Formats: sequence, C-alpha cells, structure tokens
Amino acid sequence: MRPYRSASTLYSGTIPASRFGQVCGKYYCDVLYVALAVGVVWIEYPLVRHTGNNQPYFSSLELLACVADDAFAAAGQIINHGYLAVNFFFVLSGFVIGYAYDDRWDRMTIWSFFKRRVIRLHPMVVYGCAFGALMFYFTGCQDQFPLVDQTPWWMLILVFLWCCTIVPMPASWDIRGWAETNPLNGPVWSLQWEYLANILYALVIRRFTKLWLTVCVVLFGVMTLLLCLNVDWLGVWENRTAEAFTVIGGWSLSPDQLLIGSTRLLYPFFAGLLLSRANRLIKVRGGFWLCSALIAAVLVMPRVGGADSLWMNGVYEAVVILLLFPSIVSVGAGSRVTGRSSAVCRFFGELSYPLYITHFPLVYLQKSWVYYHPDAPLSTHVAVAVCVYVMAVANAWAAYKLYDLPVRAWLKARLFPAKEKRRR
Repeated sequence: MRPYRSASTLYSGTIPASRFGQVCGKYYCDVLYVALAVGVVWIEYPLVRHTGNNQPYFSSLELLACVADDAFAAAGQIINHGYLAVNFFFVLSGFVIGYAYDDRWDRMTIWSFFKRRVIRLHPMVVYGCAFGALMFYFTGCQDQFPLVDQTPWWMLILVFLWCCTIVPMPASWDIRGWAETNPLNGPVWSLQWEYLANILYALVIRRFTKLWLTVCVVLFGVMTLLLCLNVDWLGVWENRTAEAFTVIGGWSLSPDQLLIGSTRLLYPFFAGLLLSRANRLIKVRGGFWLCSALIAAVLVMPRVGGADSLWMNGVYEAVVILLLFPSIVSVGAGSRVTGRSSAVCRFFGELSYPLYITHFPLVYLQKSWVYYHPDAPLSTHVAVAVCVYVMAVANAWAAYKLYDLPVRAWLKARLFPAKEKRRR
C-alpha cells in the first residue's frame, strides 16, 4: 500500500527545522500541479456549453488526479486535501457525460458510445503505460518502491501488456510495492473507475429518470457520509488508521479499497449527471474566477481539527463533496468565458488529459531522487521539482500533438468510416 503519515504526525509538527526546506522543495512540484489544475478544471463547461461542441474538453477530467495522487504526499505541510480533486473530477465527469450524450441515444448505439469513449481515452492510456514502463527501472529505491529492483524484464513486459488493457492489476502481480491497480502509472486507478462509470451509464444509468437519479444520489450520499465519518458499516476498515476520517483510497483491489473507490465514484458521478438532467445552473458574475478560487481553497486547505478531534476533518470533507462540489459545477456550467480567456482555456483543456496520464512516472523518479539525495540543499530540490514539472508538461504536449491526435484520427477513420466520408 502507499505509505502515509499517521494522523498524529499530521498535527504534531515534528518535522525538524533543518529539514523543512528540503520538504518544501521536494513538493514544490505539487504546488505547480495544483495551480495548473485550477486553471484547467473550468475549461469544459463554458466551452462545451457555448460552442455547441459536446465533448472537446472532456480531457480535463484527468488532470485532477495529478493532485490526488501526488499532492497528498505533502499532507500536513503544503497541500492536505489534494485527493479531493478526484471526487470533484467524478462530479465533472457525470455532468459532462450527461450533457454530451443524454440527447443522442436516438441516433447512437451502445457500441458506438463505447467506441467513442475508447477513442477519446485509451490511446493515452497505452502511451502512459509505455512511458511508465520505460521509466520503471530508473525509479527503484528500497524505501519508496521496494519491488522495482527485484522485477525481471520479462515480468515488466507482461505487466505492461496487462496495463494497456486498463483492467485492474491484482496485488499478486504488483511490481512496485504499493499494491496499485496499475503499478506503471498509478493515477490510472481513477480512470479505471471512470471506465466503469461509462459502462454502467451506457447499459443502465442513462435510462434512469430524474426521480431514480435523485434516489441514487441520496443513497450514495449516505455512503459518502459514512466514509467521511469513518463508520465501518461493512466491517472492512479495521486497518484504516492514518486515513481515518478522510476519503483517501480506491487504487487497490482489497475489499476496503474497493468500497472506498466505489463510494468516491458513485455519489459524485450521479450528482453530476442529475445536475445535467435538471439543468440547474447558477449564473453569477465572475463565476469562472469564483469557482477557481473555491477549488484552490479546497485543495490546499490544511487538515481540519486536531489529533483529538479527527471527526472534524470528516465533516469538512463531507460538506465539500456533498454540497460544495456540485454547487461549484453548477456555477461553472453557468459561467461564460470569452475573448483571450477562451484560447487559454482551450490550450489547457488540450493539455490536461495528456499531462495527467503521463506525469506520474516522472513523480516516481522525483521521489526516488529525493530518497538518494536526502541532504541536498533547498535550491537543488526546487530545481529538480521545476525540471520535473517542465519535463511533464513538455512530454504531455508532445504526446498530444505527435501521438494522441494522429492515433485518434486514425481510429475514427476506421471505426466510423461513413461519418469520416461525409465530412470529406
């Protein structure tokens, strides 16, 4: 499992003053990821809503996981609630799926829907796994990734081929030591849940009336509240200590992680879909900037409460997930972006998904570098973090332009040949 600090450590302030600079420098990249995430999460709605294009920026869903996977590593120091970005992403996803596809089922088959989603998402899944495999042996260190140095090359190839299918990897095949469902590119766990949500939407959920969606939202909201308040209603959280009174988890196949992952998916996705169906959009002046500020505040919020009142953090997360995130989506969907802001939003929207799906192998590398250079000065840590960030952005943009766009065009031409001929 991924290593976390205990809850008491989060409040104790036990980091030596001599090491504080290294810690800040070590996670400087996290702050940059959050800054980019804040700029990206509001791309989809204004542009989708006002350009008439149903899914040009669905890619922004994945960038949020950059925060979820890496930023919490700095819990208690810099960014303590970055993992909530995944919950927000699922609200975003439910809304966009409903807005883009609810009115198209009279002229679109289930198989056509699946092909569209695979074309949009899967080429970069393969690229991210390939990039993770190429970087794999450069990230070995006994403290963070104890299994890397023990993994033979043929095992790496088999794991790569498995990961390209996006089917969750069983723990017995783990080659990194974190028991992730994708040991080559950890953040893919949220995309696996996204694929499941898409399948359920196409087969079942799209037929739900607003009444049934409301019932589901209420039931899944109760599940979210139980998770936030650490109520072990199925008896699977006996080992949940450092993550108590949070929603952290969802990236493994153990019973507790499956329950956490499904809980994190269900309420947000259904809430976003219900918002889309109900068309309850909130129009406020300066909504774009208001929503960006709210998201930033939620992500960087320190842990709420003290060591003797952990439940307060659970209440905070419940309020954010159940009330604040749907409200932010509603405001963001009702906001309009014009002028140069639209061009900026378009750029970040194109970059977001490639950045999400390719950045984490470099984060593995950064963590390994920090392990082998514990006494490096602050300036060196900052330089390494900035270099990692620049490499992540450059790699993502190159992958998008040179790989993702051509591959998707090739797939569209072969999977939808009649439509491509009409365009010509």
